[in-house]
Amino acid sequence: MSTNEWPLWEVFIRSKQGLNHKHVGSLRAPDATLALENARDVYTRRSEGISIWVVESVQIHATDIDEAASFFEPSDTKIYRHPTFYEVPDGVKHM
Repeated sequence: MSTNEWPLWEVFIRSKQGLNHKHVGSLRAPDATLALENARDVYTRRSEGISIWVVESVQIHATDIDEAASFFEPSDTKIYRHPTFYEVPDGVKHM
């Protein structure tokens, strides 16, 4: 199997200070185990991360940019979903 046949993997890293994973790049690997190992070697060389996710790119489904207006329009009519009606106490962190 050549590297041209290997699937593309999207790499997400959770940093030591972060609460969520962030997309950091892509790589090709024959399977998830090697994708994780390669992601560790490529994207956490300076011990930046504490968790790595790899997702095969074909498993990611996204909205169509041309249909964004109609897709997201219904949320504009539900103003109760916006945080303008709530007060966040001073002691609450990570919101």
